[in-house]
Amino acid sequence: MNLSNTTQPVNVVVSGAGGNIAYSLLWRIASGDVWGLERAINLTLLEIPDAVRVAEGVAMELADSAFPLLSSINVSDSAEQAFDGVNAAFLVGAKPRGKGESREDLLEANGRIFTEQGRALNAGAARDVRVLVVGNPANTNAYIASKAAPDIAGEHFNAMMRLDHNRAASQLAGKLGVPVGDLDGLVVWGNHSDTQFPDIEYLRAGGHRLTERVDRQWYVDEFIGRVAKRGAEIIDVRGSSSAASAASAAVDHMHDWVNGTGGRWTTVALPSTGEYGVDPGLVFGFPTVGLNGRFSVVEGLELSEFQRERIERNIAALRAEAAVADSLF
Repeated sequence: MNLSNTTQPVNVVVSGAGGNIAYSLLWRIASGDVWGLERAINLTLLEIPDAVRVAEGVAMELADSAFPLLSSINVSDSAEQAFDGVNAAFLVGAKPRGKGESREDLLEANGRIFTEQGRALNAGAARDVRVLVVGNPANTNAYIASKAAPDIAGEHFNAMMRLDHNRAASQLAGKLGVPVGDLDGLVVWGNHSDTQFPDIEYLRAGGHRLTERVDRQWYVDEFIGRVAKRGAEIIDVRGSSSAASAASAAVDHMHDWVNGTGGRWTTVALPSTGEYGVDPGLVFGFPTVGLNGRFSVVEGLELSEFQRERIERNIAALRAEAAVADSLF
């Protein structure tokens, strides 16, 4: 079912609904920023038992906002109940890394969460559900959820790298003096981690290539690393994480998944089918276009040694994470 072309209410679940990202995200969903101003929404806020009361307070505020599109608001601590009949899920809730924890520890802790949610989605979700994993480590959490939902096609599980894409686009627009909305041909390959590779080889605006206008030393020595570490930079400056921009990126991602990109490129982390030498099944950031309710990888790009080396670094990192994830099943 193409959700953009029906008047039925869309059933939407947001996990981690009592957290800061969800607090910015839920109002955007309820106001019609994803499915449009004529689409009613049944919204379920999913939280762990200890945080249900917080989610209930958020639900009260949503109700007080009197959104015309909001048909119903429910709060649940049961993944099985929340995902019954769901059409779209934003999986925001995840365990943050504790002091002294390794990335492997984090993967194991979140593996249990996303295995449970994947199984619940498999049991009750619409077969064409759109699942966007926001909670980190997002790529491998999406890998785990998809593996736990064998009856749902892998392409229905995405990890959010739109925030990385938006950060890269904003910095490039400022550097080049080009409106950010004019940029196209940008991609952030790989993993939502320090290894990610924002690639400007195909960057253009108004049909004109912009790659040659970017100072190469700035690009290699500053830009690539700064995009990857932008979240830490914001925490250092602001004193808290970049919740609002993450929520905005989640809205952008789901909007383009539903409505398409009009031929423009965006970055989506989705299960590989072997494109560009990426192991099948790894949830990897690719250049994509959205059309007819699905994302498709832009194929046939010629890669330089510089690009290939950085893509391979991400393949290796995600391969190692997948090995940890596989041990959980």
